[in-house]
Amino acid sequence: MIQQGQQQKTAENEARINRRIRAREVRLIGSDGSQLGVVSITQALEQAEEEGLDLVEVAPDSRPPVCRIMDYGKFKYQKKKRQAEAKKRQVQVVLKEVKIRYKTDEHDLVTKINQARRFLMEGNKVKFVMFFKGREVQFAELGYHVMERVAADLVEVSVMERPPRMEHRILAMYFASKGVVKDAGKESENEDAKDEE
Repeated sequence: MIQQGQQQKTAENEARINRRIRAREVRLIGSDGSQLGVVSITQALEQAEEEGLDLVEVAPDSRPPVCRIMDYGKFKYQKKKRQAEAKKRQVQVVLKEVKIRYKTDEHDLVTKINQARRFLMEGNKVKFVMFFKGREVQFAELGYHVMERVAADLVEVSVMERPPRMEHRILAMYFASKGVVKDAGKESENEDAKDEE
């Protein structure tokens, strides 16, 4: 049942070509893009066959439907290529979560901040989360101080989307990237190499 639905969707997305076109008359566009007027489907098919190309229904909803003479295989390939290029250009933003405690020692905190900096430089968002267990909630003020320190360290690569806020026993803070920094590590390596020369 599901497969039939999927097949129907793909069939709807695909253009009708050659003998699958059901209309008696079509508005024909030549392979060079010229308007050839309204002709019978048999005339259109004959012309496409003479040129060794396909007759493709490009506007099925218009009356009569608009058909074009073209190489359908090449058309599908180019369309797929354009879609792949568009997908490649899309940047997917992911929300990364970094967990810390109000009593996290200095070295671990620096490691977590550097990890968050890397996420932000890749263009992702970062959520800092601090859990308070049981009576630890009385130390929330210390948690706010740690969060302020984190915010100060990330100010050059991020924008604070939401300042630290308590949600039950969790203190959370959100950061968004200022922009993707490509190959940031490689650039610094190149600068070091130039300095050595």
